[in-house]
Amino acid sequence: MRKKTFAAAALLTVAALTLSACGSGGDGDKPVAEVSAEAGSDKAATVLDQPFEKPDLLLTDTQGEKYDLRAETKGRPTLIYFGYTHCPDVCPLTMNNLAVAKKQLSKAEQDKLRIVFVTTDPDRDTPAALGKWLKGIDKDVIGLTGDFSTIQAGARTLGISIEPSTKDKDGKIVSVHGTQVIAFSPKTDGGYVLYGEDATVDDYTKDLPKLVKGENP
Repeated sequence: MRKKTFAAAALLTVAALTLSACGSGGDGDKPVAEVSAEAGSDKAATVLDQPFEKPDLLLTDTQGEKYDLRAETKGRPTLIYFGYTHCPDVCPLTMNNLAVAKKQLSKAEQDKLRIVFVTTDPDRDTPAALGKWLKGIDKDVIGLTGDFSTIQAGARTLGISIEPSTKDKDGKIVSVHGTQVIAFSPKTDGGYVLYGEDATVDDYTKDLPKLVKGENP
């Protein structure tokens, strides 16, 4: 089960981020952080009142090369998602939604956009495993892996909590992680828009042209 919690603070709507145990069937979801957002909208996108700073992450890409997230994506519209390749539901759905929506952009817009998938299960998600999985979704998605503690700390700066992989009651390994997609502006490099797991292909298709320009969706 997955819960969504909303609370009012001052004149801002505060969206509580949640953890999701992908495929575990458990009830381990709980609010883990709160972010301020502009009030009054039924849109899938939450425009953040205080943008996130891009995580200072040095990880390894699918080619086995070091990847400096800030340096490599500086000045480019960037979408970041934390998940894992063995996830049976939310992660592949989210990534496929992004990939399908991206194809609706012009070639020039596609070339500008960076979609980054950071694994929450680095023990199994080696560079080769990440590359194989992402090739079936979108070969241009940037897959990153590395030390779990480094990834966990980077996610935390975005208000996204992830936990070490564990075994469920059936002995299946699961990774519990936040399911938000954060969009970073090419103008400021700040993470100014947040999407929850309920965002659809249509939502991303409608918003991506604006996100590529650093505009509010």
